[in-house]
Amino acid sequence: MKNHLEDNTGVPAPLSSRREFIRAAAASGGAAMLSAGLVPISVDASADKAAQTVLPTATEDVTPFEVHVPQAALDDLKKRLANARWPDKEPVTDWSQGVPLAKAQALVEYWRTHYDWRRVESSLNRLPQFRTQIDGLGIHFIHVRSKHESALPIILTHGWPGSVLEFLQVIGPLVDPTAHGGKADEAFDVVIPSLPGFGFSDKPTERGWRLPRIANAWAVLMQRLGYSRYVAQGGDLGAGVSSWMAKQRPSGLAAIHLNLPILFPPPPLPPGGYTAAEQAALAQLGKYASDASGYASIQATRPQTLGYGLADSPVGQAMWIYEKFQGWSDNKGDPAEAISVDHMLDGITLYWLTDTAASSARLYYESFGKDFVRMPLELPVAVSIFKGDFFNPPKMWGDRTYSRLFYWNEAPKGGHFAALEQPKLFVAELRKSFRQVR
Repeated sequence: MKNHLEDNTGVPAPLSSRREFIRAAAASGGAAMLSAGLVPISVDASADKAAQTVLPTATEDVTPFEVHVPQAALDDLKKRLANARWPDKEPVTDWSQGVPLAKAQALVEYWRTHYDWRRVESSLNRLPQFRTQIDGLGIHFIHVRSKHESALPIILTHGWPGSVLEFLQVIGPLVDPTAHGGKADEAFDVVIPSLPGFGFSDKPTERGWRLPRIANAWAVLMQRLGYSRYVAQGGDLGAGVSSWMAKQRPSGLAAIHLNLPILFPPPPLPPGGYTAAEQAALAQLGKYASDASGYASIQATRPQTLGYGLADSPVGQAMWIYEKFQGWSDNKGDPAEAISVDHMLDGITLYWLTDTAASSARLYYESFGKDFVRMPLELPVAVSIFKGDFFNPPKMWGDRTYSRLFYWNEAPKGGHFAALEQPKLFVAELRKSFRQVR
């Protein structure tokens, strides 16, 4: 029996957004802290309440910032981990119902007994970090200038469940290529902001912080930093922000680079039906819709309800993200094959310490169905596909969506968290692609 995903040729009809695909699949049976300068942090601690870390108020001035998480917050985390209440063991032998109990307990035990947050804190504080207010919201960002005068400014945007921590391994090679096997004319000035509601940026207290508004804020940030010509890069929600920047075409933006570009079958349906490459990509989208999109549906509809559980339980917060490391990275079953346990816990701990489960999920509520869509662009676009990602769109979709697609490459390894999984490959892709627009 045909459904509304098919036309009379028996092949799926064109789709314009990921949410549209999820809805259609469901209908057809698919299961579809801190201190800045000398400003002290504010800590609220009691016997019944974890130490709360409060960000200093941001102004339009670009103010130096350092991370100093209160020890009380780290002690509280370990106490909660020690007192975790566990569900019963899953009745399957794989990850098909979520994180297996044994994997969860092993990760939490390592987190409680061996993991060192201060290591991450020190890494961040060795970098120039800042906060500045844009459109009424305090935005945190890393900003590292290259010693090379020809450096091309680039703004890198993370997604969910990511953070600025994903890019720590690529900053050095991008900024100082001659020390990392590159050439001086491949240097970048690097700007890495935390999305609103993520990490050390402020949490929006009003509706409206959608991807287009963030894109505009990033353009303001680059202008504020004095850049008259720059490029942008992003994957996941970061690809959405970068795409909206290209759509808005702010003064100075020369080109964008995307991993996991927002591409869906462009209309109209080809007379001969979809090619084998297109059918493979549609099958990946179908699997995502039927077996892996529950998190998105929850975050896009009930982020506040989700937030109560994740804000109260570090184990819950950890597994909400750990599952994505397993499902979206380039591994054969164990996420540690692609990303070290410490690096996974770095991101998880950042979400926990900043209490950003709900505020980060709200970006899905704001933008997932409205702004994270196929978007024809006229600005120069480069694309790198990392084959281990959960979705590998074919180049023909890029050709029909981006009128000035000047670079397309499929990296043989690496997944959704490309800069974290394969930092050398990620850097190489940025060097090769942006070489054409310098």
